[in-house]
Amino acid sequence: MVSASIIECIGGTPLVRLRRLFSHGPQVYAKLELLNPGGSVKDRPARYIIERGLRDGTIAPGATIVESSSGNFGIALAMAARIYELDFVCVVDPRIAPLNLRILEQLGARVEMVQRPDPFGGYLHTRLERVRELLAEIPGAYWLDQYANALNAQCHYDGIGSEIVEALGEEEPVDVFVAAVSTSATLMGAARRLRDAYPGIRIVAVDAQGSVIFGGPPSRRSLPGIGSSRTPELLCESEIDEVIYVDDFDSARGCRELLRGEGILAGGSSGAAIAAVQQVVASLPASARVVTVLPDRGERYMDLVYDDAWVEAHRPEVPDVPPVPALTPIP
Repeated sequence: MVSASIIECIGGTPLVRLRRLFSHGPQVYAKLELLNPGGSVKDRPARYIIERGLRDGTIAPGATIVESSSGNFGIALAMAARIYELDFVCVVDPRIAPLNLRILEQLGARVEMVQRPDPFGGYLHTRLERVRELLAEIPGAYWLDQYANALNAQCHYDGIGSEIVEALGEEEPVDVFVAAVSTSATLMGAARRLRDAYPGIRIVAVDAQGSVIFGGPPSRRSLPGIGSSRTPELLCESEIDEVIYVDDFDSARGCRELLRGEGILAGGSSGAAIAAVQQVVASLPASARVVTVLPDRGERYMDLVYDDAWVEAHRPEVPDVPPVPALTPIP
């Protein structure tokens, strides 16, 4: 198969059984969204929304698109903007991974960095404030609005959800779907498709400690790509059966256990998903099947979850916290 552009390489990511990390008990499968060409699950909505917009005239040829991003969606949009000859302005904040920032710049995005935290200890509200200012300043600018755009969830219904059903078949049920949330689009879109195929499935959202998505108290969060300082419009809590909160330290532990056990170098939200799956499988029968999503790859987190000093700085101040797996060679 020969693709006409890198955009056509998006999707169709592998579904891998995690036989080593979960060697006993339920079968656990991971959708490797980190293998999209831009490095994350965000490639899917970037392509889906831009192509729809260009077809229906919502986005004019040569227009400027504007978005707030912690990194991955920005990279995906910058890649798509190159192919479709659009200008792109990405509004980011100081928590963006340094490598993500460099990638955005190399892809030709105009980067706007906000510095003022919002009242919830994050930057999302000040990023969105800057987006609105840019829309007023740039004639014909288009905001994809990933937290409220229904196409963001629909692309995962058509994509991740349908691909999982195709890979696993409908003869045996998938018992639990576990996914990290930020905009909630991946969880909501994929879960709806999975529930169509497996009506008894349990949907588990993984949120960051300190996120306010589900009404929890706000506090400082250090990892991009999981959690939020506002409730996304795409979220439908009635479709979610359980919420599991994971802190930065356990996200790092999940990343390192995934790397040592499966050889998969994944990002912080993937580690959070693995930490949540470990909780979920403890109460399931051995015959159960669990599916999760690994949203992005780990190279962009070398200064975060794969840095020993960063991990120690985020160790909870409670007794008997086990160490995270070392990154030294396995004996």
